[in-house]
Amino acid sequence: MIIRKLAAIDIGSNAVRLLVHNVIEHEDKPPSFKKSALIRVPVRLGEDSFSKKEISEHSLQRLIKTMKSFDLLMQIYGVEKYMATATSALREAKNGYEVTEKVFRESGIRIEIIDGKKEAAIIASTDLKELIKDDRTYLYVDVGGGSTEFTIFNRGSLKASRSFKIGTLRILNQQVKEQAWNMVREWITSNLKGEGKVEIIGSGGNINKLHKMSGRKIGQPLSYIWLNAQYHFLNSMDYEDRISELGLNQDRADVIIPAAKIFLSAAKWSGAKKIHVPKIGLADGVIKTLYYQED
Repeated sequence: MIIRKLAAIDIGSNAVRLLVHNVIEHEDKPPSFKKSALIRVPVRLGEDSFSKKEISEHSLQRLIKTMKSFDLLMQIYGVEKYMATATSALREAKNGYEVTEKVFRESGIRIEIIDGKKEAAIIASTDLKELIKDDRTYLYVDVGGGSTEFTIFNRGSLKASRSFKIGTLRILNQQVKEQAWNMVREWITSNLKGEGKVEIIGSGGNINKLHKMSGRKIGQPLSYIWLNAQYHFLNSMDYEDRISELGLNQDRADVIIPAAKIFLSAAKWSGAKKIHVPKIGLADGVIKTLYYQED
């Protein structure tokens, strides 16, 4: 048996994450992937990128410090290979590539800015296929701070995938126009026309948190009815009360409401009554990409 350690760094609009995986290799058996550590830092690059169109010096320094700490943590964990990806916040910032160069010089971490198409493809390379049944249609919804990736699986195969600039931070900052919502609705309804019953697979920190708040067991889906009631309940509370009474982190207490809105909209337009929450996302796909690329 050989245990290898791989890491994925996901630089999103709301938070930056380091995911460390143990990849256990056996003779005559497929490798198994086990999460070893997950560290999340709420840098919120999207607050700069979506309003000022560039990353501020303050946010840059926070990102550099985060990458330095991740580098040390990867050394401690004995990570042999990593991949750092950045999504919509750095993708849309005028100085996005300049930021990646400065981070590399200061921390040694090389960041790859990926487009929405590649982001959706990496997400699709996760363990989703193990969850998808051949006789059903699924709408996979990955909600981020700057964008949401939608992927349709029909009879076990990927049918369509697209990234839209609708994310939690954009909604909070009132940067999502009605036209953008209409585009998502049109894409979902046209691609699911005639497919019959649809179920949603949700990913992202917000839907994971909502699932935990529901008290449901791992593997048990959320219902549209519960999520809709929870959305209105959260929306009725002040930001401070969501922190003090519900115990939500400061950087979760605001974005969880627009995230719920995105999932509810996707469920309404697709006709889905169930939302599965397998707790996988971009970083998990990066780990798989890293491992199989080198073989």
